[in-house]
Amino acid sequence: MTTDTAHKGSLQELQDLIHEKYGIAPAELDPHASMREKGFDSLALVEFVFAIEDRFGISMPDDDPGIDTLAQLAAAVDKVRAAQTA
Repeated sequence: MTTDTAHKGSLQELQDLIHEKYGIAPAELDPHASMREKGFDSLALVEFVFAIEDRFGISMPDDDPGIDTLAQLAAAVDKVRAAQTA
């Protein structure tokens, strides 16, 4: 599996998780748009990160507050998952 394929897989999984938790259809989520502009406040983003950790069985680092888009979040998930399998 290539990094692009893995990234698209994580992105799709995150879109599905958002749909499950918040009822936002994946088609409405631009991976490169600010999640805050879609209505995610800081608390919602933290709760979503906890949901990601539960779903994927990973621990997301707290040292990257610059993540603002779904694509950036998917890349961070991929990085953590890759580190766990290395």
